Amino acid sequence: MSLAPFASSRALTFGVELELQIVNGNDYDLVGSAADVLRVLAARKFEGDVKPEITASMIEIATGICEHYEDAVSQLNTLRDALVSAAEALDVGIAGGGTHAFQKWHERQIFDAPRFQQLSSLYGYLAKQFTIFGQHVHIGCPAPDEALSLLHCLSRYIPHFIALSASSPFVQGADTGFSSARLNSVFAFPLSGRAPLVSNWDEFARYFDKMTGTGVVKGMKDFYWDIRPKPEYGTIEVRVMDTPLTVGRAAEIAAYIQSVARWLMVERPFRTVEDDYLVYSFNRFQACRFGLEGVVVDPRSHEHRPIAEDILATMDRIEQHAIELRADGALRNLREVVKNDAGDANWLRRLHAQEQLLPEVVRQQCLRWRS
Repeated sequence: MSLAPFASSRALTFGVELELQIVNGNDYDLVGSAADVLRVLAARKFEGDVKPEITASMIEIATGICEHYEDAVSQLNTLRDALVSAAEALDVGIAGGGTHAFQKWHERQIFDAPRFQQLSSLYGYLAKQFTIFGQHVHIGCPAPDEALSLLHCLSRYIPHFIALSASSPFVQGADTGFSSARLNSVFAFPLSGRAPLVSNWDEFARYFDKMTGTGVVKGMKDFYWDIRPKPEYGTIEVRVMDTPLTVGRAAEIAAYIQSVARWLMVERPFRTVEDDYLVYSFNRFQACRFGLEGVVVDPRSHEHRPIAEDILATMDRIEQHAIELRADGALRNLREVVKNDAGDANWLRRLHAQEQLLPEVVRQQCLRWRS
């Protein structure tokens, strides 16, 4: 299979995808009701898209093309309301969060679709363990070379995106000690991690041909990179975020990514070189493990800096770009989250400390998702 041509899209438009938990109304464990939810939604009209994911206890919502933060808020609210209404009709709940707090992976069912069945055959038990829930953000790029440049420049901000969205401290009924334990499941896949550093689309096409020639890769979906090109959309796709507990937080994170992208595309403050990736895995681990309290290493100066401090400094740097994009309100909200260490992972831990019951935590996640 040859690489699809890169479709030109309007620079800095964006789209948001959210993978969500479907839980029963009794003990708030996951329930395999995705097909039923989709059936109910098929009779209703709304903007955006809803589709299945790899296991039957998951469902994904996706906006259309957004230009501004307000567009994402409006579309995500509409999708949330439609999904909650369908879930109520089936007496099930919908929740955000990067992992379900106590589900057992071996009880999951692979959704009945050819691609998901093929992935299950290839990856074995990893396919069921992939019952994790992420936010993906697509950023529009007018040309393929600019898309690759943006992909690699954005890579140094991966710890920001992880820390701001981290909402998966619990796995299989235990506190993992991670703010984002979800990404540990992604790392198990052989084609995860960072994209190769190539400078132009022709070079990337040659890399893609080599990979498909090995028989390991059939298409771009087989790459589970933290950021990957989506040539058919004319975008790059940032894939490291946990699904937040609210659509408001999801829209704010998307607006932050858009604002950073505008700063990188307009001001071109640096060009990525291979040595910039020397600290990539360390920085990503720090964000997963400690969230906003983690430390990042600057790839050029080698300065060690708290992630929260680095995010606030970046927000200062990109403020005018956020204003131009009408995203400054979103960044103000996120600034308060960072200053007060008020991320979703901490909210979940505090709630568990108060309630002492993980099913009650999930119940309140469902209530929070509706808000």
